[in-house]
Amino acid sequence: MSAPKIFLITALAAFSLIGVVSVVKKNKSSPETSTSIPKKEKKVVAKPSVTEGKKEKAVKSSLNEFPSIDRMHQLFTTGPSKLPVVETVSYSSTVPWLKGRPAWVADYAAYYGTSRHFIARSLHGKADYFNQTVSAGRKFNVFRKDKKIQFHLLVDVSRLKMGLYYHDLDTQERVLLKTYAVGLGRLDNRKPSGSLTPLGSYSLGDKIAIYTPGVTSYFQDQKTEMIRVFGTRWIPFGQALEGSSEPAKGYGIQGAPWTVDPTSGNLTENRDCIGKYDSDGCIRLSLEDMEELFAIVITKPAFVHIVNDFRSASLPGSEVATPTR
Repeated sequence: MSAPKIFLITALAAFSLIGVVSVVKKNKSSPETSTSIPKKEKKVVAKPSVTEGKKEKAVKSSLNEFPSIDRMHQLFTTGPSKLPVVETVSYSSTVPWLKGRPAWVADYAAYYGTSRHFIARSLHGKADYFNQTVSAGRKFNVFRKDKKIQFHLLVDVSRLKMGLYYHDLDTQERVLLKTYAVGLGRLDNRKPSGSLTPLGSYSLGDKIAIYTPGVTSYFQDQKTEMIRVFGTRWIPFGQALEGSSEPAKGYGIQGAPWTVDPTSGNLTENRDCIGKYDSDGCIRLSLEDMEELFAIVITKPAFVHIVNDFRSASLPGSEVATPTR
C-alpha cells in the first residue's frame, strides 16, 4: 500500500475515534442520564431549651412540695374578703337568744359555736386571745350557725409539714387554710412512719388544756410544770380511726416545750424542736401557730390524718381554691 493511502486511512480512523469519545462524554454529563443517588436527609431532633428545662423541673418540684398557703386573715377579718364559713356580728348586751341578763363574749361564743379566743382575735385584729373587752357596736367574726363544717389536719411525716383544712359538709368543698411547720416523733425504723409519730387518722379529743408558767400537774408520775412539756396549749387525740397504726391515748398536738434560759434564768420557748424529729410522738407547733390553731379547731369536729407523703392522703370533699359563698 502506498504511503498516501496509509496516511488517509490513519487520519479517518483518528477523526472517528475523536467523535466517539465526544459522544460518550456528552452522555455522561447529561442530567437526563445521571445515576447519582440522593443523600439522605438528617433528622434534626429539637432539644428542649434551657428555659424549658428549668420550667419542667420547677413543675416537678412544685408537685413534690407540700402546698403552702395562709388564709388566716380571711377567717378573722370583718371585711368583704372573709371566708364564707364566718359571719360578722355587732356586739350588743341585749340579744333575742338570751333573756334575763346581759350577753357577754362567752355567751356569743357558746351561741355561735366559736371559741372566745377566736372572737378575741377577730375583735382586736391581732393575735390577742385573752383580751375580751368589748363595747356596744364592736364588730367581730363568728362561725355561721347555718354552716356545718369540720376541720381536718393533714400531717406529712417526711416533710414535717401540716395543713389545716375546713370541710363544708353542705357544699362538700375542702379549703386549705394554712400550712404549718411541725416537729414530730424521734426517728425509729421499727415504726410504720419511720418515727415515733403514728400513721393514720384520729379524731381530736375535748380534754384540751391551756398552760401558763407556774401551772403544775403530774406527767409520767412526776409533778411537773406543764409548760415545760406541752408549751401553752394541748389538744389530745380522741379516738383512733380506721388505718391508725397506734391507739390514740398519749398522743396529741401541742406547743413547743419551754426550758430555762441559762443566761436570764427565765422560762423560754424551745423553738429548735420545730422542723425536727424530736418528740415522743406528739405533733409540736411554735407558740403562735399552736395558739392560732387552738382558737380555731376546739369548737368544731376535728380530725388529724398522718401520712408519710401528703400525695397519698384521702381527705373528704373536693379541694377548691375559691370557696362558694
